[in-house]
Formats: sequence, C-alpha cells, structure tokens
Amino acid sequence: MTSPRRRLLTFALAAAGAAAFLILGLPLPWLLGPMLACLIAALAGAPLAGAGQFGIFMRTFLGVAVGASITPQVLTGLPDIAASLALVPVFIAVIAMIGYPLFRRVFGFDHPTAWYAAMPGGLQDMLVFGEEAGGDIRALSLIHATRVLVIVTVAPLIMQLYWGVDLSQPPGAPITETGAADIAIMVAAGLLGWKIAERVGLFGASILGPMILTAALSLMGIIDHRPPAEIIQAAQFFIGIAVGVKYAGITARELRIDVTAGLVYALLLAVISLIFIEVILILGLAPALDAFLAYLPGGQAEMVVIAIIAGADLAYVVSHHLLRIIIVITLAPLVARVMSRR
Repeated sequence: MTSPRRRLLTFALAAAGAAAFLILGLPLPWLLGPMLACLIAALAGAPLAGAGQFGIFMRTFLGVAVGASITPQVLTGLPDIAASLALVPVFIAVIAMIGYPLFRRVFGFDHPTAWYAAMPGGLQDMLVFGEEAGGDIRALSLIHATRVLVIVTVAPLIMQLYWGVDLSQPPGAPITETGAADIAIMVAAGLLGWKIAERVGLFGASILGPMILTAALSLMGIIDHRPPAEIIQAAQFFIGIAVGVKYAGITARELRIDVTAGLVYALLLAVISLIFIEVILILGLAPALDAFLAYLPGGQAEMVVIAIIAGADLAYVVSHHLLRIIIVITLAPLVARVMSRR
C-alpha cells in the first residue's frame, strides 16, 4: 500500500477512534481516541503511516499555547517555584539508578539501548542519541512510545476519578471568537519559531521554538490569548496518531520483550513520580494537580495538552518538563560515555 493510502487509512482509523470516545463520553477524545485506535490497528497488522511534516507542524500550536500563557505576572512568579524545580535533578537521578539496571540486567538490553531507554527525555532526542551510540533504535522507539502511551492514558483517568477534573471542556475559545489576524499571527509564530529553532539545533524545536517566539509576542502585548479550541483539538489528533503508529509492523518478539519492558518501566516511573509528588505536597511547594502533571514523565507535547485542558498552571508544569529534558539531553550522553569507558 502506498504512503498516501496508508495515511488515509490511518486518518480514517484515528477519526473513528475520536468519534467513539466522543460518543462514549470518554476523556480526551481527540488525543486518546486516535492514539488507541491506531495502536489497536497497528497491533492487528494494519499498514499505518504518520502525518509527516504536517503532523509536526500541528505540534507548533501547543508551543504557541504555552507561549501565550507567559505574561509578566508569570515571570515574576518563577522564583516561587525554584524549590520544586530543585527536585527535578534528584528525580532524574533516581529514575536512572532504577531504570538502567532494569533494562540492562532484567531485560538484557545492551548498554546504549538500556541507558537511553531509561532516560526520561524527549522521545525523538533519545532515539537520536541512542542510535548514535549504537543502540537498538526500534527497541528504544517501542519502549518510549509505551512509556508515553501508559502515562497519557492513565493520567486522565486518575485526574477524573481522584480530583474530579472535567477533561471534556474545550481547551480554549471557539474559532468563531478569534480574529483572522490573530490566527494568522499564531500560525506565523508557530511556523517561524519551529523552523528557526530547527535551524539552530534546538531540541524539541516544534514546541520550544514557537513557545519562545510566542512568549516574546505575549510579553510585547501582540498576542493575548491561546489558539482557538478547534486548533488545539486538531493538534491532539495528530499527536495521538504519532504515538499510535509507532507500533506499526510490530513483531511477536518486540511485543514480548520491548513493549513488556516499556510497561514495567512505566509502572516504576509512576511509583517514583508519586513519591516525588507526595514530597512536594508535604512541603507545600505546589497544588496537587500541578505537581501531578509536572512530575509525570510523559511526552512533552502530550503533557502540555493535558495541562491545557485541565486548566493547570502551564508555567509551572512546562518549566518542570523543560528542565527535565534539558538535564537529560545535556548530561545523558556525557554519563553514557563515562559508563562505556568503565
């Protein structure tokens, strides 16, 4: 089947998944519906394909949404979360000390694969580093996709059952209430921010580039609200597809070893996260929901989506995920080389 036909099939399955979630009243229908529909189809052997560059472009609106939330008032409040941010390096160290032996000793992966599978960084960055170090790129892709899949699927259920968060509310104002000029500025900020960040080699370029550029426009008063709800929902749709199609072409051995390793790792991560969240609550460093979303190591784009819809403190949540990824990307290759020499 040609790539355009695969994409049409993928989009049709994703749309069916979103429709099923909407009809059943399940949480995050535009994210979880496409993601789980594509996952089931991939496990059944369906020939799927991602959305390519257009799918990446749709992520830029999440960066725009976060950037639009950064105001002078938010910047003045950053010192208040310094103590919570200081726990992030400890959080990463604990994950590394538990995750690496799990993949290396229990599941038998080689050193580079085990190390970059254990790192809670961005999926694409860990795949690049792991491949350069000689790791198993397919295993890394499945392990990290499973980590994101489990966390993004379970987190909304916990939020609804434990805190009663309404995840059915629209993630912004309707597009009919947003001027055409404002939408054009947001599209331009997303596209330019992405391409400039990509050009200078910034990690997570499709989100961080638009976030930085939009934050500058927000602080100058040029942008004063987030992208409309329909655009954020479309971004969720393509992010769901991106996670689900990672399982396309999966073999029985990969399902037995790589996906199982990812599942076990995700459960361990959840336990570690809950311990740190409890510490933050005991110390009174942040509200429970904000701490929960900040210390769950899901995908950056996926956690931003959930934070937007849940009405969480975006500056708090994003700053923790951003610091986590910066630390992992900066130190993971250095530590991996030191461990290899030993």
